[in-house]
Amino acid sequence: MKYVKATTVLPEKLIVVIQKYIQGETIYIPKLETTYQKWGASSGSRKYIDDRNASIKYAFKKGHTIHQLAEEHFLSIETIKKIVYSK
Repeated sequence: MKYVKATTVLPEKLIVVIQKYIQGETIYIPKLETTYQKWGASSGSRKYIDDRNASIKYAFKKGHTIHQLAEEHFLSIETIKKIVYSK
């Protein structure tokens, strides 16, 4: 998260109003909910994990064991179980 100086982005009148509540402190202004992205959406990590999980489910349906899948994908047995038994 980068910090932006308020005087560079906010009108002076708004800064005066904000200073009635807080001065010299760092505050966080959240994004609108409509602009949220899921984790990994912009980096491609989410797609990679979704594709990997689909591959694991497919292999499980084709007869691979949970232990085989755990070794092949370097994941714990519990993680493989969560993947293959999820909807």
